[in-house]
Amino acid sequence: MSKKPVILGIETSCDETAVALIRENNEGEPEILSNIVSSQVDIHKEFGGVVPELAARAHIEKIDLIAKKAIDESGINLNDVDAVATTAGPGLIVCLSVGLNFGKAIAASLKKPFIAVNHLEGHALSPKLNSKINYPYLLLLISGGHSQFLYVEGLGKYKRLGTTIDDAVGEAFDKTAKLLGIEFPGGPQIEVLAEKGDPTKFDLPKPIINKGGCNLSFAGLKTAVLRITKNIKNEKDKYDLAASFQKTIEEILYKKSKVAFEEFKNINGDKEKTFVVAGGVAANKKIRETLTKLCNEENFKAIFPPINLCGDNAAMIALAGLEKFKQNQFDDLDFPAKPRWQLDENAAFLKGAGLKF
Repeated sequence: MSKKPVILGIETSCDETAVALIRENNEGEPEILSNIVSSQVDIHKEFGGVVPELAARAHIEKIDLIAKKAIDESGINLNDVDAVATTAGPGLIVCLSVGLNFGKAIAASLKKPFIAVNHLEGHALSPKLNSKINYPYLLLLISGGHSQFLYVEGLGKYKRLGTTIDDAVGEAFDKTAKLLGIEFPGGPQIEVLAEKGDPTKFDLPKPIINKGGCNLSFAGLKTAVLRITKNIKNEKDKYDLAASFQKTIEEILYKKSKVAFEEFKNINGDKEKTFVVAGGVAANKKIRETLTKLCNEENFKAIFPPINLCGDNAAMIALAGLEKFKQNQFDDLDFPAKPRWQLDENAAFLKGAGLKF
């Protein structure tokens, strides 16, 4: 029996230091051997957001330890690793450089292939860690830094159908949490507060909901939340605003996903219809329920990563590395960090108010 490839994955694009090892099993499916993630929440909490220089310093301090722990937990001898896959972008350049240089050093010392991975492609492929997915599929990528619909034709083949013209949905969650007095990172706590509130209490705007195709906008929603928080008088008002915000996001994503479904069908016809939702915000259970309901209505198959793999992690980077390894897609050791690396490199940059639809 031929040896199945083992890939070492490294992720340091923002404020998680992560290392993982995965192996392809006898059925040709990825198997996570270890997946260690070290969060920096306590470091950045007092600043209300990620401080790039502090994040990079923490990566430097921890990456050796995290890598050793991942290798030990995997039970794999480092010499048996077949390739090293490292996030090269997008992200904070000072953070990307830490993992990139660490990964290159390991690859060079082992004389094994080096694979530069787009962080977003890691998210795009992450549901393959627990589900069998055939190309092509429709992807909704929702996180703190990105919100976009993509037609995924194959590995490295992406066509952007729509994107945010201003802020990412995860950023809207985090800013709303901050306005409600929730400590960083507060986005995930919005869903918890929302369970205690009345989602009909505040009528919040849904920017470009009926225009702009499947492009998204969240800046106006954030402004409305800011205005309302100035008049909040008690905890009940906080819960009601959180519930109203959560419901508004669900409605925006429901409507825009429905538009994206039509665009996907225009490209793909009536073939297999799969809708993959990935990224940190994909861990939001109410959003999962809303989009699963839409898929049931529209005869699409809904696929999400496991909740523990929605956020930044190295297992998804190792998986992207495995997919590239099988196609002999390797990179030189001088591959640079790319802080603004798009999945669809032919797509125009689209951000800012004043865009005409």
